[in-house]
Amino acid sequence: MNESRIPLLIDTDPGVDDALALLMAFDDPRFEVVGLTIAAGNVGLEHTVANALKLCEVCGVDVPVFAGADAPLVHPARDAAYVHGRDGFGDTGYARAARSAEAEHAALAILRLSHEHAGKLLLVALGPLTNLALALKLDPTLPQRVARCVVMGGAVTAHGNITPAAEFNIAFDPEAAHVVFAAFPRIELADWEAVLAHGFLHGDAERWLAADSPRARFYAGISAHTRAWSRQGRGERWHAADALAMALALQPEGALEMVERPLAVEVAGIHTRGATVVDWNRQGGRADNAAILMRYDQRRFEDTIERALAAS
Repeated sequence: MNESRIPLLIDTDPGVDDALALLMAFDDPRFEVVGLTIAAGNVGLEHTVANALKLCEVCGVDVPVFAGADAPLVHPARDAAYVHGRDGFGDTGYARAARSAEAEHAALAILRLSHEHAGKLLLVALGPLTNLALALKLDPTLPQRVARCVVMGGAVTAHGNITPAAEFNIAFDPEAAHVVFAAFPRIELADWEAVLAHGFLHGDAERWLAADSPRARFYAGISAHTRAWSRQGRGERWHAADALAMALALQPEGALEMVERPLAVEVAGIHTRGATVVDWNRQGGRADNAAILMRYDQRRFEDTIERALAAS
């Protein structure tokens, strides 16, 4: 590894949103993606692993892909195939990648890579937190070796997108999210409400996708289903959740406002299972463990996406 580059480990469940975030990561020369650890979430594990491998192939990057959890820790959960397509990539029928996933389990790969890059590792979690929770149960010292942990998840004032109170990634496996947020002393959080505040116009996205590059052509195909669903259900702006989290990870200087507060995950409530409960007034006496993204530089965000799609 080039010592001048920051090691980046991405835990993900591709997913159209995840794919855009991965394009951004692959395009940034300051970072070296040292692994993709894959969980079930948006769709089943077989598809999320295949999608990760295909995206690497399209981008010409030889990043190791590690298959991980095929289900939540405790309770079954419904996927998001209605948004991303049954295969997670818009049901385009793409030809499978020639390469296969590594034999090592994702949770073990997270721990190994945390040792290999101790003190430098940027860990970005874009899906359900099952793999991270498994790694933490195997080795609770993991957070000591991670320089930054960035998570896409949660709805910090309970404006959920999968239940009235909960966001998809956290609601898919609340027990795992509880383990992770209880273990890391500081998580940088791009939640669903921040995502809603940083949407971009469909017309702009279509212009970016017209770039003459293999990445733009592939992404235009796999995102067509999601973009049509979004235009019909959410109006003139498209919201790419994982892309915002990746922007925060790659370019933290673009964050215009971050708020530090204690955050806990609800695992039981009748109406609130999977909710991310923020102690806004610090009434419980717990230490702040979440740096919550409130505002990000919109022009910087959109420029990063446009560059990533046009990359050759």
